[in-house]
Amino acid sequence: MNVFFSGIGGVGLGPLAEIAVQAGHFVVGSDAADGLMTAQLRERGIEVEITMQADFLRSVHAEQPIDWLVQTSALPADHPELLAARELGIKVTKRDELLAHIIAEKNLKLVAVAGTHGKTTTTGMLVWAMQQAGIPVSYSIGTTVSFGPSGQLDPASEYFVYECDEFDRNFLHFLPHLSLITSINHDHIDTYPTEASYMEAFATFCEQSGQVIGWKRDLGRLPELTLEHTWQLGDDETAELGMPGAHNRRNATLVLKALEYLGLPREGAALEAFPGTNRRFEKLAPNLYSDYGHHPTEIAATLQLARELSDHVVLVYQPHQNRRQHDIKTLYRNTFKLAEKVYWLPTYLSRESPDLPILTPEELTRGLTNQADVTIAEMNDELWTALELHRENGDMVLGMGAGSIDAWLRERLQKP
Repeated sequence: MNVFFSGIGGVGLGPLAEIAVQAGHFVVGSDAADGLMTAQLRERGIEVEITMQADFLRSVHAEQPIDWLVQTSALPADHPELLAARELGIKVTKRDELLAHIIAEKNLKLVAVAGTHGKTTTTGMLVWAMQQAGIPVSYSIGTTVSFGPSGQLDPASEYFVYECDEFDRNFLHFLPHLSLITSINHDHIDTYPTEASYMEAFATFCEQSGQVIGWKRDLGRLPELTLEHTWQLGDDETAELGMPGAHNRRNATLVLKALEYLGLPREGAALEAFPGTNRRFEKLAPNLYSDYGHHPTEIAATLQLARELSDHVVLVYQPHQNRRQHDIKTLYRNTFKLAEKVYWLPTYLSRESPDLPILTPEELTRGLTNQADVTIAEMNDELWTALELHRENGDMVLGMGAGSIDAWLRERLQKP
């Protein structure tokens, strides 16, 4: 089968493209910009075109007819590639249908990692632990990692470990053998306008799972959860592991419980040696880290981790999506109290509603408890000079956000 991925460089489609190749399919794709994922895909021999105007799709289809186009959820219905695919009679779906097809085709048991925060790290931890135990594993992780490709299909594996995202109701298209729920806090307002709709979706996902392992404080909030096969952990059941970050220790606890349920070796020492994943408290250089966090709960958890390692934490924060800021702005109040200094950047705009006014940094920071330590900034030479001075003084500098902050930090490090 010939598959075209529209938005192949994304954290959802990139790993799936790798898996599709290993499943025996011809894969090609396009994206609007280069990045870590597109570089990884090219290394795997996958052709990626940095244009999404349909000319590339038409030329590929003329030489090797495309059977299936998998699109990123970010594309509008009138996107040129989608219009061309329909004109050419190509099947068009989002990622979940193709992944479900491959999992069923290979007769794999799905182990899904879902939750508002911690999905990527927990998925990576579970894959890492299985690898260290010599257990064949197929998987999809929504970022690049140092211990393998982002997507892997091992013909010897019994299980498929999947970072199962709730955005766009993706996770409701699967029937997992086992599901891990890392946390539940209302998010993705464009998909779930109310907290009740968000909770209902997680309840449905749990009902669709053969076994669920999660925290009582999360699962106990779900409406009409009738599934008998739930393993609800109390906070006092967090494993004592030698790794920084309370949230990391909770994520690792879920992994150990999953291995126990599956009857697989469970070694805490292997988890303590977990090398981490890209953009999850990733060390870029001495005293410089990058993190994907963009929700107040994630930010506070990562700052707690950072303060276990340093008494002097400087945060560069780029809010993500204006529509999200309208919903979470009141949650910021005490979020940054563990940072000695905060540089607040303009919001990274993506999938925005034209009806919402753009909230300024001044408006978003007005109610912070540590407002005096906040500086409104731009990603420019002046900011980089200030960050370099912090690093020279021994401060831990942490760049955080799901937008362009990570790429900017990496680019500045490359400049002489």
